[in-house]
Amino acid sequence: MRPQPQQQDNEEELPPSKTKIKKQMHELQDLGEIIANLPKEKLRQLDLPENIFEACLEYKRISKFGALKRQMLYIGRLMRDIDTAPILAKMDTWNGNSRQHTAWLHLVERWRDRLMEEDEALTEFMAAYPAADSQQLRALIRNAKKEKELMKPLKSYREIFQLLRELIPQP
Repeated sequence: MRPQPQQQDNEEELPPSKTKIKKQMHELQDLGEIIANLPKEKLRQLDLPENIFEACLEYKRISKFGALKRQMLYIGRLMRDIDTAPILAKMDTWNGNSRQHTAWLHLVERWRDRLMEEDEALTEFMAAYPAADSQQLRALIRNAKKEKELMKPLKSYREIFQLLRELIPQP
């Protein structure tokens, strides 16, 4: 019998495998492709380094398939040098996937439900958000209650939600 080599418990000392590195590079390249296809205004909001921003603009100008592929590889290579966490967080927010965004939407829904159920909720809302138009809110609440009573489509109920989304600041 031959002695078996002992497996090390601490795998952190080993460098990442070639497969893992390649997978990370493909993920960065995919992220670069998503970024490159964003409109210019959203690109500016991402606060990308100047070289990546310029490479994305150049990608939009290219029309030949081979050149597009090379430019995408270049963007992927540039993506290796930056921290992608802020970019992914911003894109999640745009897509409505972030926890903060979800919590904000739940807050808006809670306010809408309270406004529909409790009469004193409007006073509390006006104290918390003085920029709101109380007459407009009262009219929407009254119409939403009437629509609910008459079993009509809840148009005003949705309008309350849209109005509250505009009034309550997003995190």
